[in-house]
Amino acid sequence: MQGIIYEEATIWQFLFVTGLLGGGAAWMTGKAAAQTWSTYLRLFFFLLGLGIGVRFIHHALFGGTMFSLHYYIVDTIVLMILGFLGYQYTRTNQMVTQYNWLYERASLLSWKPKG
Repeated sequence: MQGIIYEEATIWQFLFVTGLLGGGAAWMTGKAAAQTWSTYLRLFFFLLGLGIGVRFIHHALFGGTMFSLHYYIVDTIVLMILGFLGYQYTRTNQMVTQYNWLYERASLLSWKPKG
């Protein structure tokens, strides 16, 4: 997997920077976008910028390449998944609490009309 998904010496560095630091920031970005009723497109552009920040952390802390399109895409895909999950989870909570007479929770990430 090294060389395909991550360039660091161990997968733990990739999981720490991209998964924990970047993923936590992506989740919070998705949550903030949902709370302000932003669109998916706006969240998409926010996460593209966050991907650059994660590449910088890889470069600054572990000597990774800053301008590698391959690893930027890999990091950004992970951030997109977590960011859009955070968005949908928050939006579901909004819909079932603010419009509780109209909607009920269907799952963690979806709602359905009551009745």
